[in-house]
Order: sequence, then C-alpha cells, then structure tokens
Amino acid sequence: MAKFFPASELLINDDGSIFHLHLRPEQLADKVILVGDQDRVSVLAGYLDHLECDVRNREFHAVTGLYQGKRISVISTGIGCDNIDIVLNELDALANIDFKTRTAKTELRSLEIVRIGTCGGLQSDTPVGTYICSAQFVGFDALLNFYRDGHEIRHIELEEALLRHLGWTGHFCSPLFYAVASDPVLSARIAGQEMVRGITVTANGFYGPQGRELRVPLADPRQNEKLRSFDFQGLRITNLEMEGSAIAGLARLLGHRATTVCMVIANRFAQNALTDYRPALDQLIRMSLDRI
Repeated sequence: MAKFFPASELLINDDGSIFHLHLRPEQLADKVILVGDQDRVSVLAGYLDHLECDVRNREFHAVTGLYQGKRISVISTGIGCDNIDIVLNELDALANIDFKTRTAKTELRSLEIVRIGTCGGLQSDTPVGTYICSAQFVGFDALLNFYRDGHEIRHIELEEALLRHLGWTGHFCSPLFYAVASDPVLSARIAGQEMVRGITVTANGFYGPQGRELRVPLADPRQNEKLRSFDFQGLRITNLEMEGSAIAGLARLLGHRATTVCMVIANRFAQNALTDYRPALDQLIRMSLDRI
C-alpha cells in the first residue's frame, strides 16, 4: 500500500501549491537552479526566453521558463541549511507526490539541481573572482542526522581524517560533522575546464562557524588555518559557504542529482573581499544556464 501523507505532514495551499514555495506540481521543471538571493531570481529570469510562472512567498521566489529550449525553474532559498530542508523536500514533493491522493507516485522524477552562489575562498590560489564547483562537502550542520539513511551516503573516511586533523574533541559535537559528495556527472558537466574542484565546508553560520571573530572569542581560533592545511586524497578544502552540504545530501537521499558552484567574493587567506560582486557573477550564471 502506498504511503499516505496527511495534511499535517504535507501542507498544500488552497490553490493546489506546496506550502512554502507556492509552486504547483505542473510548474516545476526537471532542471532547477537554486540561488540564495530573491533578487537573483529576477536576474536569471531575464535570461529566460519565456516565463510560465513567477511566484513569491517570504524569502522564496520562483520562476519557470525556457532557456535555449530547456525548461528551467529558478528558486531562491534564503540563507542556510534550515531553508534547504524546506526547499529540497518541497521540490521532491512537487515532483514525486500525487497531491490529489496524497501518496507517492509509482514513477519517480529525478531532478537536476544546481546551486549558484557566493563563498569565501580558503586557499592562496582561490582569489576573489574564482569559480569553484564542489566535489565534496563537509557539513557543519546536523541536518542529515534527522534522516534515517543519512549515514549511508556519508564519506566516513573523509570525516574521520578531518576530525583527526582539526583535533576537535570534548565540547565540539562530532554528530554535527558529516561529509557528502556532489553528483559527479553533473558536477563535471557544470565545472568544465574553468572551475576549481575541491572540498567545500558548509557552515551553519556566517561568523563563528566560518572562523570570524567579532566580540565573542572563537572556540578554535585556528579553525580556518587547520581547514586550509587539510588534504584528502589530493583534494583540499577550497571554500566556505552555507547551503551546499544539505543540497547534496538531501538530493542523494531523494534520488536527485545536485551540485554547487560558487564565486569567491572573500578570500580568508588574503583577508580581502569583493562586495560589489554582482557584475562578475554574470559569467558564472551564463555558464550554469548553458551547461545544466
């Protein structure tokens, strides 16, 4: 018997749209681009030849249209893995749950999901303006621990190696620490020859979790120095951002393919930043649209 999803678990609006995203199932394309900033959805919408829908709710702004004959949905997520939990689950519900019967469909859709974002570079050879396509993620959030099969997709060897390298014990909560891979085929296609590949740390905050110290001292002042010196089977930790691990992990659990591409707007090694980064992000957006 197919699993039934009651109204308390699958929230559907009166117009037949999913609770947060306000999209209806027929409005979701198989190719999805995720961005953090609502305004960036409007920027990407400007590249689409034809818009089918344009909906907004809270921090979620979604459009679906055609780009060079490809049907693409572009959706803003806001900041952080908590929002990614909402977006990925609702995207999968739109694709793979029958809203009329409230049961899972027998034939499941597999979405291609590309996050386009910004990040902090950790290496001397990832200066501001560098494009990075993540091969692996280390998530400093606890999200995958709430899903039964989360341990099956984790890269335990990488986790253990990094934990030894950091020397985190005691009050550092190791269950918050997990490693998961991007989809290798999608990542290779999106990255091409122009993007750096490496390990991305997904932080559960912008300040302390990314090694920024303002008025409250850090628990590990050498965190970023340690991250920068880590090497795992030829892969270095290249950058810090705030959503990629949750996207990669939930996509794999749900049977979708996902990767993240980011432009470095602050280099933590050189201690410089590019605040007016939007013009330089245009080329990364065009590459992603062409290759998705």
